[in-house]
Amino acid sequence: MVEFTLPKNSKMTEGKTHKASSMAKNTKIFAIYRWDPENPEVNPRLDYYEVDLNQSGTMILDALMYIKDKIDPTLTFRRSCREGVCGSCSMNIDGTNTLACIKPISEIKDTVTIYPLPHMPVIKDLVPDLSMAYEQLASVEPWLKAEPPKEGDQERLQTPEERAKLDGLWECILCMCCSTSCPSYWWNGDKYLGPATLLQSYRWIADSRDDHTEERLDHLEDPFKLYRCHTIMNCTNTCPKGLNPAKAIGEIKKKIALKKS
Repeated sequence: MVEFTLPKNSKMTEGKTHKASSMAKNTKIFAIYRWDPENPEVNPRLDYYEVDLNQSGTMILDALMYIKDKIDPTLTFRRSCREGVCGSCSMNIDGTNTLACIKPISEIKDTVTIYPLPHMPVIKDLVPDLSMAYEQLASVEPWLKAEPPKEGDQERLQTPEERAKLDGLWECILCMCCSTSCPSYWWNGDKYLGPATLLQSYRWIADSRDDHTEERLDHLEDPFKLYRCHTIMNCTNTCPKGLNPAKAIGEIKKKIALKKS
């Protein structure tokens, strides 16, 4: 019989518990993943924080900032805009990848459990290492590649219909919630580009102003870069911006098939 064992020091342990003041009347418990790279021999743990919601604000990010400011300054996480625009505060909350800044605490009935984005190396606590994901993004050259304008032309014009093809694509904020929810990306993350990068690639393939569509399609025609997508749909289900990476991937496959026919 096959036996599977976890790597050394990877088993989760129960960590510290931080109780709220006895004066607090409206509290909620937050169970937060902790791991310190300065102590790599120490197992990761779940620390429990009892937060006074009357003091913390209404969103998960508000609670995290309250914990860091008032309870435990060693807690580490990313955040920036607080408006669901930058993608910095993406993490796994209550079992779903989302943005902490737009996730209401009230939507979670019991203990709020928070982990970093799954299946990525952890830098510290809730901060994943996205280096490989960004390298994959750079590989698809996510910018306009067009020939110099003809003499006398000053703009690259689009019709309203051409511009409408970009809706559902340009809104991606690269939070990586979709890619890190994808089993195919978990299994083949070093070769499969993942939903976020492929959606970004299709954003330029669909752009009528781009002159390198054929080159972009040729770059993606690979057993692993594109075709590891099995339409599991986790990416679409988890996207905090309501986008559909699976549809974009399907459109790329369709264009490659039409090119061959």
